[in-house]
Amino acid sequence: MGGEVESVGAAEARSALAWWLEAGVDAAIQEDARNWLKPASAIVREKAAASPAPAETPAPDTLAQFREWLATSEHLPMAGRAARRVLPHGCERAAIMMLAEAPEDPSGPIGGDAWELAKRMLAAIHIPVEAAYSAALSFFHAPGARMTPAERDALAEIARTHIRLAAPERLLLLGEGPCQALLGKPLAQARGHVHKIEGVRTVATFHPRHLVNRPLDKSLAWQDLLLLMEDES
Repeated sequence: MGGEVESVGAAEARSALAWWLEAGVDAAIQEDARNWLKPASAIVREKAAASPAPAETPAPDTLAQFREWLATSEHLPMAGRAARRVLPHGCERAAIMMLAEAPEDPSGPIGGDAWELAKRMLAAIHIPVEAAYSAALSFFHAPGARMTPAERDALAEIARTHIRLAAPERLLLLGEGPCQALLGKPLAQARGHVHKIEGVRTVATFHPRHLVNRPLDKSLAWQDLLLLMEDES
């Protein structure tokens, strides 16, 4: 049939078989016949129809119900076997809600040295930590995961529900992700302006993690905090 047939030794065959088994291929045949001439688009449509639709964002009446959904739902964006759930913390109707990017560690929405700096930022504007609400755009610590545009849109809708139910007096967006998701613009364009999200006075600034690495930008973040705390006329 054209060309030489290269023989494979028993050791090589066992090695190849072991690789396929590790990849989850444990049979060389399918139970159902496959139409190899079917257009690829038809196969994609069939797979999409067979896949369960993702759960819709709930319409809870209270923040407690919403947080219970966050704690138990298996259909949240960015969920995965290697992801660790990271829940928001704080009180309803807080003086300020901080909405950060995806958690960098599982200790909280803003973790590690970044959280220590966030607490100092709150103290600088005379807000006790217990009077603040801390959350992240994503509810999972998933190292190496990249947020798709569809996931970002879904998380933006969830964030709007979150903000409406938490009902903070002011909202501080921390970092690029929340700005892109909720304002549709990068942080550089969002900074220096007062926005309204779900009727809440909103200002964008750097994530504390950025400020830990680039302390020279703290003066710019201080200007953002002052803008956030200005009395509304």
